[in-house]
This record gives sequence, C-alpha cells and structure tokens, in this order.
Amino acid sequence: MLEYDESLVVPDVGRTLAQGALDPWTKPRYTSKRRQLKEMAEREGIPFETPWHRLTPKQRELLLHGRSGRFVGVFTFLRRLERKRYKQYIRVFLRQYQKANTCPDCGGARLRPESLAVRVGDATIGQVGALTAGRMADWLETVDLTQFEQGVAATILRELRDRVSFLCDVGLGYMSLDRLTRTLSGGEAQRISLANALGASLVDTLYVLDEPSIGLHPRDIGRLLDLLRRLCDAGNTVVMVEHDFTAIRAADHMVELGPGSGEHGGDMMYSGPTVGPKASTTLTGQYLTGVKKIAVPSSRRVSGPRWLSVAGARLHNLTDVDVAIPLETLTAVTGVSGSGKSTLVHDILYRQLAARLKGAHGAKEHLGESVGHVESMSGHERLEDVVLIDQSPIGRTPRSNPVTYVRAFDEIRKLFAAQPLSRARGYSPTTFSFNAPGGGRCNACEGAGHLQIEMVFMADVFIPCEACEGSRFEPEVLDVRIKGLSIQDVLNLTVDQAVVRFRHQERLGKTLWHLQQVGLGYLRLGQPATTLSGGEAQRLKIARQLAGAKRKAQRRLYILDEPTTGLHMDDVRTLIKVLDRLVDAGHTVLVIEHQLDLIKRADWVIDMGPEGGDAGGRVVAQGTPEEVAQEETYTGRYLREVLAENSDTATVESA
Repeated sequence: MLEYDESLVVPDVGRTLAQGALDPWTKPRYTSKRRQLKEMAEREGIPFETPWHRLTPKQRELLLHGRSGRFVGVFTFLRRLERKRYKQYIRVFLRQYQKANTCPDCGGARLRPESLAVRVGDATIGQVGALTAGRMADWLETVDLTQFEQGVAATILRELRDRVSFLCDVGLGYMSLDRLTRTLSGGEAQRISLANALGASLVDTLYVLDEPSIGLHPRDIGRLLDLLRRLCDAGNTVVMVEHDFTAIRAADHMVELGPGSGEHGGDMMYSGPTVGPKASTTLTGQYLTGVKKIAVPSSRRVSGPRWLSVAGARLHNLTDVDVAIPLETLTAVTGVSGSGKSTLVHDILYRQLAARLKGAHGAKEHLGESVGHVESMSGHERLEDVVLIDQSPIGRTPRSNPVTYVRAFDEIRKLFAAQPLSRARGYSPTTFSFNAPGGGRCNACEGAGHLQIEMVFMADVFIPCEACEGSRFEPEVLDVRIKGLSIQDVLNLTVDQAVVRFRHQERLGKTLWHLQQVGLGYLRLGQPATTLSGGEAQRLKIARQLAGAKRKAQRRLYILDEPTTGLHMDDVRTLIKVLDRLVDAGHTVLVIEHQLDLIKRADWVIDMGPEGGDAGGRVVAQGTPEEVAQEETYTGRYLREVLAENSDTATVESA
C-alpha cells in the first residue's frame, strides 16, 4: 500500500525551510503555501534558517502534520490534494512523495486470512514464500509431517526439492521466492529460465542462450558451466552467444563472426576448436591466447583528499555499512551475486544523492520503491549532479533512434531547411521532422514509416507504409538534397558514414564523433531503438552525456551498472577509454562490475560480500586493485590471478 514518506517530502535534512526543506512547496505553483509557511514559522517561533535535522521533534511534527491558523502541515496538504487526483499532473505530483509499505493486514503475503490460516509444519504459505531458495531447501528437509502427510506430499516434495536445488545450482540461493520479477536483473531472469529448463528434464533439445554469464561473478561462472555440461550430458545441444573467456574456453566448438560490426561484419572468421593455431588468428583468438591484452595502468590516480562518504547505510541485507568513494576517480563495486552491490549503489547512494541534488523529483523512475537509509552523507556538496546510466531502452517505440536520442537530428534538420530549394518552398526545420504533425511527414503512417497491425493474442506486426514506402516523409520533402542525399538517405547512413559526409559541420560532426568513440560507428542514424541491445543503449547514453557535457567545472557522478555487458574484449578497451575521458574531465565514475579487465583498470575497488543474501551485505575489502588482490575474498583471488598474468608479460598493449 502507498503512503506518504517523510524521506521523500524532506529529501535533504541538511536544508533549511528557507532553502526548501519541504520539497512539495518548492514548486512554482505553491508560492502561497510558502508564504503561509513563513508566517506560521514567525508566529510559532520556528527558525527559518536552521537545518531540518536541528529542529525539535515538536516543530517537525507541526510542519508535517500540524495546524496553525491558515497553515496545515504538508502531509495534510498532500492528502487534501488527493481530491483532485482525476488530474494527471496531480497524480504524478503526489506519487513523488509516496512509497510502498507493507500491508498491515496480510503482512505482505498478499493473501486473505483464510489462505494464511492453512499451515504446513507450523508455517503459512506467506512465510514459506518469503524464504530464500537456500533456506527453502533446508526447510524442505526439516519440515515436520506425519507419515500420512508424507505419503500425500511425496511427489510434491520431490518436485520442490529439485526445483529449489536448480535455483541454488545457478547461483540464486540468496533470492527469496516471492521476489517481484521487475526487480530482477537480466542475468537473474535468464538464470531462472535456465533453472526452469533443467527442471523440465528434456532430451534431444537445442538450448540457445544469449550471454548466460551476464551478472555473474567469476566464481559463479564455473557453476553455470557445470549446469550447461549437465544439459549436454543428458543428450541436449547448447549454443550460447558469449564474450566471457572462461565460458568460451569451456566450449567444445567456437564460431567467430566478423571482422567488424554492423555492415562490416557478418562473415564467418573461424569455426573450430577453441584452442589451436588457427583459433589465434582471429580477434577473439588473439585475446584468448594473450597476444592482445588490456594492460594494467602504469600509474593510478591518487584517491583523495576529496571523498563521497556514506555512514550507516541500511536496506535489505545491508546493515550499518560505511563506505567512502574517492571523487574524480574510477571506482568499481564488486562482489558475488546478491552481495548488496545494487542495493548500495542504486537504492542508497543514487537515490540519496538524487534527493539531495535534484529534490524528490530526481528519483521519479523509482516511485514506490524503498529508499535506503543513511545516518550521514558527506562530500556530495562537491557534486553538481548524479547521472545513472543503465541498460534500459532509450525508447520503447520505433520512432526513437540514435540520431534523435543524442540530439543530432536537430542539426541535420537545420541543414536541410537551409538549402535553396527549402527556402524557395518555405520549408522550416519542422518540415523535416517525422514526429511533428503539420510538417512534411507522411500523413498515412504519421512519420513512423510503417503501420502497426495488432494481432490480439500474438505479437503485433509492422508492415511498411504503402504511401511513403517506409521513407516517413511526403515525396516533395525528399526532393531536398544535400550532396545528393535526401533526409531519408541520411537516416539510413551509418554513424561512420555520416561523420565523413558531415565532417565540415562542427556541431553535428562532434556529436556523431562521440558515438564513434563509444564504439557505435556501425549503427544507422535512424535505426529503431527497439532493435538496440542493452549494451548499445547504455553506450548511447554515455555518448549523449559526452555530447552534452558543459563546462569542466561541473562535477558529476556517473553511475553505470555492468557497462561491459554484451561487449567484446576489444569493445571493453574502447569503453575504458571513454570512462577515463569522463574522469579526466573532472567527473567521478562509479561502476558495478564483474569484468576483471575493467576492475583492474579502476583506481579504487569496493568489494561486497562475502556471500549473497543474508550472508552478504558487508564491505569485505576496499582499496586499489593491488590492495584488494591481497585480501582473501572471491574478487581478491581472481583479481590476484589477473594482475599476475599482466606482470608476467613484458610488453602488453595499452588500453
């Protein structure tokens, strides 16, 4: 159930009333409320220039829930505003200050009392559902049943034990069985599907897995490969798209496509055993054999004296965690699955910073979710903004594409509008927009280039528009050309081609150059966002940040969640260069990562663990990669091996 939460109403307890401690009344439409607040504060003797956390409990109670003259507390104000929930902007406004709390009637079990009255071994179905897979396995072995009950439940218990053991085998023993699917990472969702496949006990089946190692710590990849081997031993065939070298080396056969990306790829470069002289001739083979490597930096950036410090962080399996992140450096947060990395970085660090730097509206995308609690935070005063760059889609319709997302299409439309034919016909930049009504877009498909056919019980089908034949524009608009290219032709260019074509257009060329720098030169400018992978979407967001970077004095914290997902080792090299550019520009970069080659390039490492779930949630090591490698943690052991490999090589290609 949704309730108003003080941590959202007062996102920064260090602010005074004069600075807008009560976030709802900082909005322009509530000037009268601010005036009433000031009058009441003077009347009641509440200091207007004192930080919120220094006000007395009685004063805070009056401000939140009380009444004095015309003044009513902010919570009362929000509840009264609910009478206007029929207006969409009111619903959005109120939702910013609400979070989901456990229902007091069912205790979060989501079932009626009649269902919760049934018990198996003194446990209700709600209590059993709240167990982690690991604890569920223990409960199944110890549940107290009569001989008759054991006979009735024999088949059920066997199925339950098998399915729970499969979850544990794929490294999800820390996950509670009633966890919402929308909170799962891509790697966790895929491993649940894999556990389901194991439970089906199929034979003579082809399993196709798309990067099953996503989200897995190096320790857990070995378990995953054992499971895949079990599928093969049962008479099945497993085909996986993979970049992790441990998984590639474990394969019986390797097929490499290339040599480049996009239209420069598509050829079979190698097909054969993963080891052997011919395997080392391809790009992947060169990294597999160590011919090419990402080197450890000759010197690391100095960590400090400026730090972002958090004390007493608490949420989920994190209990009173203290952590410090050096500013203007590249920091990697590591640890096994379920160790608390995302809780620390997303739910606590990002959301607390968003509230302090942006107000309650800064965390709109997390409406209704828990905000991690911290006893104190310092160092955020040195930051002007916090940016979360995840792998969510840049758009959910084919109208979204790379050139519009990085705001380069505005420059292209201006160029077309400046052509002599455009001026003669009175065309403006809007004429060349496929999103703006009343311009030059095709009226039949409204600029989409296709028509969507709803199939009701099946996925919708998209067919090319017959009127414009997929060009998105009216025929007369396509008459305007730049160097022989119409607006449709430009949208069909790759980034690499467009950079060459528009090399004399400084602003446009610079924006497209940023796309090249993050390794997306093969994308077409008008490629629908729905066809982009999560890794491509994340790199597009990085390019947008680089293209929109302002003055150097603006200090930002960039948070990236496993940015190496879907990247070949050569692309990881490119990504590292981009992250280094952000840091060299004075920003701070924080990544959640399992990829050891990126971790060894970091200036600072924060290792969570030691295990997942209740056995994790602690900082088990922190320091430079060399310092963490000396610790007996899972990350430390694997990092020690990677650093030793680099020290054994006299000449290594630099990243």
